[in-house]
Amino acid sequence: MEYNLADLFESIVDTVPGREALVYLDHPGTGAERRLTYAELDAAANRLAHHLRDSGVRPGEHVGLHLYNGVEYLQTSLACLKIRAVPVNVNYRYVEDELVYLYRDADLAALVYDAEFGDRVAAALPRAGTVRHLVRVGAPAGDGPVPDPAPAPFEEAEAQGSPVRDFPARSGDDRFIIYTGGTTGMPKGVLWRQEDLFFSGLGGGAPTGEPVGRPEELAERVAAGGEGLVFFPTPPLMHGTSTLTAFIAFNFGQKVVLHRKFVPEDVLRTVEKEKVTCVSLVGDAMLRPLVDALAGPLKDVDCSSLFSVSSSGAVLSDTVRAQFAALAPHTVLLNNFGSSESGFNGTATEDAGPRTGFRLRVNARTRVIDPATHRPVAPGEPGRIAQRGHVPLGYYNDPKKTAETFFQADGERWVLLGDMGTVDEDGVITVLGRGSQCINTGGEKVYPEEVEQALKAHPDVYDALVAGVPDERWGSRVAAVVQPRQGADRLTAEAVRAHCRTRLAGYKIPRTVVFSDHIQRSPSGKADYRWARDVAAGAASDS
Repeated sequence: MEYNLADLFESIVDTVPGREALVYLDHPGTGAERRLTYAELDAAANRLAHHLRDSGVRPGEHVGLHLYNGVEYLQTSLACLKIRAVPVNVNYRYVEDELVYLYRDADLAALVYDAEFGDRVAAALPRAGTVRHLVRVGAPAGDGPVPDPAPAPFEEAEAQGSPVRDFPARSGDDRFIIYTGGTTGMPKGVLWRQEDLFFSGLGGGAPTGEPVGRPEELAERVAAGGEGLVFFPTPPLMHGTSTLTAFIAFNFGQKVVLHRKFVPEDVLRTVEKEKVTCVSLVGDAMLRPLVDALAGPLKDVDCSSLFSVSSSGAVLSDTVRAQFAALAPHTVLLNNFGSSESGFNGTATEDAGPRTGFRLRVNARTRVIDPATHRPVAPGEPGRIAQRGHVPLGYYNDPKKTAETFFQADGERWVLLGDMGTVDEDGVITVLGRGSQCINTGGEKVYPEEVEQALKAHPDVYDALVAGVPDERWGSRVAAVVQPRQGADRLTAEAVRAHCRTRLAGYKIPRTVVFSDHIQRSPSGKADYRWARDVAAGAASDS
């Protein structure tokens, strides 16, 4: 047995076969739900694995998951791992041209998709090149185009497959790909060895403790422990953090709860119904509507089971953190930092915020280095955040970007993350922001995240994004797109700037402030900086 994700999952199944593993709730209270034990989930994954293998999917080939959250997503992921195929997440918001790019870039041999996306799939496939087999989840609606090749209905594919585990030996060197869109450019496929992903993305079986020393030790720990933890990844599973959260729960032999989509009121009802202990989400875009529901229509919901709420992929603002702490004082709020290229790096300190910066206590593998020399920077000097050891092999199909981002030093592999930072004498890292989004205004560098934190501390600001727009005098100027809170009709640009002046240096104050009734983000809550830049630039050109 090796550090292979399918091997490890099967070892848990054999230890606690009758324990509940996965609960899917369409809408709490409607009765539409599915519950699977570890043995049932394993058998379901075996059935689909046999179907994929019998349909010609070979070890090492890539299978796209173009799906909403559901049992089928995790079942398909496990099925791929069992036959040594590589699951590839597909952003379900993509339209035809974006799908063509991703299908081709990922060299997909097969695609499992929700029927709702049938029109887009049918339009993209003629230009996708390599897809030989399709599996459709759900029934198609209406008389839309039928994808070619003709898809196999998921239910039939599963029913026809054998539930038996008769797969060849696997390896910790088997692959796993996480496509990440980031905030600019086309999506990139982060290529992981499963052993590296197990230790960096899944904490070696113990994200808050001592990693296992042998693959067999994972099941031994489950056998010696109990049950009672309930993990609820609320972002889309096509966002890497949610899928990894589910696998962390499986590695503990605990229960995973899923909803098809994020609906704040439904999330809170499920926390109460399933006695959820651990919720994961992404930034203010997901926590703020939960806070609003807790403070309003669902103020009487019982969240006493909730032990922790963790956020990654976007920074939580001081305002929202304080509001949540007042409503759920018994719950630990974790402001985590990580990426598709590094897994987990660290957690924000208690004093992290607009005045002190986004400060992180990081693991021993994370450093701030000079990107030119690859050597650690002195305390207080800016550099790029990097990680060593269990890091990805690179970007799939992109040797140029791989060479720019991954390197060898001191006998170890390293990855350069997109974020800039400084480190203090105690090893605490202050994240400055993503270098690609840094605004150079008159020679001064401004990181959008810092300005966004200050903006969202205003009581009348619901959400905000900051970008640089062209300026004849300064090269670029700071611009903010602001979504006011409901009822804050009198919020003005000058009031926003006056608020920021109490928290930021003068050159960081947004010179352009645009009000919008929404802030465009990905389904997982990540910022869409291209959209913000276009909105701000359009407003600036009209003024």
